[in-house]
Amino acid sequence: MTRVVRPILWLLFRPRVIGGENVPAYGPLIVASNHLSFIDSFIIPLAVPRPVTYIAKADYFVGGGLKRGFVRWFLTNLGHVPVKRGARRAAMGALEQAGDVLANSGAFAIYPEGTRSPDGRLYRGRTGVGWLALASGARVLPVALEGTEKIQPIGASRPRVFGPRPTVRIGPPMDFSHYRDLPPAKARRAITDEIVETIQKMSGQEYAPVYNERADEERL
Repeated sequence: MTRVVRPILWLLFRPRVIGGENVPAYGPLIVASNHLSFIDSFIIPLAVPRPVTYIAKADYFVGGGLKRGFVRWFLTNLGHVPVKRGARRAAMGALEQAGDVLANSGAFAIYPEGTRSPDGRLYRGRTGVGWLALASGARVLPVALEGTEKIQPIGASRPRVFGPRPTVRIGPPMDFSHYRDLPPAKARRAITDEIVETIQKMSGQEYAPVYNERADEERL
């Protein structure tokens, strides 16, 4: 995957990476990003020079046919963790698997909004990322994507290759150890809000102070 697929994807999408020097070379890391397109989960691993594990809809891992088989193989080899939509227990199980990745000094990526933005705005974050930061003690790497929605808008069946170049902005890692003395629920909310605010400043997106309704329909 590293020697063959990564160079091909880089050639197809040619992302501009700003702040790549902010990525720690080792140690547990939570990669938190805005979410504009299905291909975000392919663009970020190109910009982050270390293996990154994701949560992915379980729907991508089931079904027959050549296309589904390829997607299942591809996501599995990228280290994606399947989780069922609408199943809270499954969602917590996925976050616990994320904790295992971090406990082994890996990098785990998460979208605080829960799912793709339907209109380009940045929505209020779900507190799963705050829970993960508190539970693991890992630093959070804020990432802001720009232009991926032009490559594969919501509803498009395939991306536009050799199209507009996306931009990936990577900020300095964020340490939230100072929140440990707060009540857990308050700490999770504060951490999540700080992460989303940092991503908003990096991306320049309009902030929507409500949860993504599409995420409510598909939420973990």
